[in-house]
Amino acid sequence: MPLLKHYSALRGKSGRRSVKSYPMAWRIRPGQMQTETPSPMPLDYFTLDRIRRQHPAWRLLMAAHAPLIVSFLQRAFIEPNARVLSQSELASRLEDMLYQLRESLGDDAFPKTAGQYLDDWAQDDKGWLRKFYPADSDEPHFDLTPATEKAIAWLESLGGRAFVGTESRLLTVFELLRQMAEGAETDPRARIAELEKRKAEIDAEIARIEAGDMDILDDTALKDRFQQLGATARELLTDFREVEQNFRQLDQSVRERIALWDGAKGALLEQIFGERDAIADSDQGRSFRAFWDFLMSPSRQEELTALLERVLALPPIEQMRPDRRLKRIHYDWLEAGEQTQRTVARLSQQLRRYLDDQAWLENRRIMEVLHQIETRALALREQPPKGDFMTIDSPAPDIRLPMERPLYSPPFKPRLDDHIELGKDDVTPEILFEQEWVDKARLSGHLRRSLQLREQISLPELLAEHPLEQGLAELLAWFAIASESDHAVFDETRHDLIQWRDPDGRERQARLPRILFSR
Repeated sequence: MPLLKHYSALRGKSGRRSVKSYPMAWRIRPGQMQTETPSPMPLDYFTLDRIRRQHPAWRLLMAAHAPLIVSFLQRAFIEPNARVLSQSELASRLEDMLYQLRESLGDDAFPKTAGQYLDDWAQDDKGWLRKFYPADSDEPHFDLTPATEKAIAWLESLGGRAFVGTESRLLTVFELLRQMAEGAETDPRARIAELEKRKAEIDAEIARIEAGDMDILDDTALKDRFQQLGATARELLTDFREVEQNFRQLDQSVRERIALWDGAKGALLEQIFGERDAIADSDQGRSFRAFWDFLMSPSRQEELTALLERVLALPPIEQMRPDRRLKRIHYDWLEAGEQTQRTVARLSQQLRRYLDDQAWLENRRIMEVLHQIETRALALREQPPKGDFMTIDSPAPDIRLPMERPLYSPPFKPRLDDHIELGKDDVTPEILFEQEWVDKARLSGHLRRSLQLREQISLPELLAEHPLEQGLAELLAWFAIASESDHAVFDETRHDLIQWRDPDGRERQARLPRILFSR
């Protein structure tokens, strides 16, 4: 993820987020990607000697044709903000430059052809250009590496400046410190007090302006701030190449792992998405995402365009002869960001292609197994072997979908009045021995036979086919069967009227919650 420097120039003074993201060191290892906050690099002899031999930026500064390499790459990539150039176009530009130099320095100054120089600069031991083949193209393309862009930026900083501004950078430091201190404050009263203080300062400034006392930035202050604006805008373009390189390294590691992977798909995808999340969830990843969301806002783009036109039209700024690219720098940011998003899209396409290939291989294996079964069956059709030559666990799968299971319903709890008082003459012990026994097995058999012809039946429909023979006792038995069954539902929102005749011939009726029995 990139180092987005001086992000406060875009965020304004809202104070909603910490606007500067400090660099983080990336360590890419097989199966993992980690971020860690680097400590200051020791500038001892052995460390510097190792960097001199290994870092592409240092090797570029020590190259024999460093003036040719830097001047050409700066003119081809940095000035027009070109992200990717084809080999034919880049070789044509280099050939024109070599022709002009040979006219001045002689034919022996640069003996190689333009194509040979480009291939030499793109070798792994140099790493100044990245040579690759885009999708749907058989022509190689080239792009700058972040190390080369850093070397060119450092060489540009060696040039003397007629004006070195310090005030704007000091104000930026104060603004960043204030935003960090306020953003980390957890005491609501302290934050409210700070906001009240700023409100009072704004009200006082409004009063001064209404009274005619208005502070105007002089020419020096304008030049100071514009110089910092230009430097920050160019640094943001450099940061996008670091973003793209991180995702490109992840894409390369994914391709290598897919080529060597022989395990389950889930384990591989878990590792890949874990590394993708490690980049997106890092400090730099969140900062880049916030920057991109801010820049993609149409209102912010219009505001940036209007502000740039107003600032570039100021007389002190026109005297500085500013870089013409600054007028459309936000569009250059969008183009560079889209190049980074395309790199992320290629990573997603690689994962999609891997899943499609795995699905095709699995389907092919299934068809091969089916073909072997058919071939074996035809061979055994005329002379089947004796005994069981093939077994199958079940002729069809037993599928039980979760949504087919009935929802839990609390069982019906009848309320019984236990405060009935009877006279002594009404209680006879013989009644306890004259109770009727209800055969629940017989009732369950009626239920099963009724459900053979339908999916569901209610208790009134069931009693219409098999009327009550033992009155209330049999009705309570049906209640017991429903409460013990997993395929019965009590609907307390609806009620049914059950009627029967007792042994004395009297009409009886009971209003009950609806009971539904399912197959």
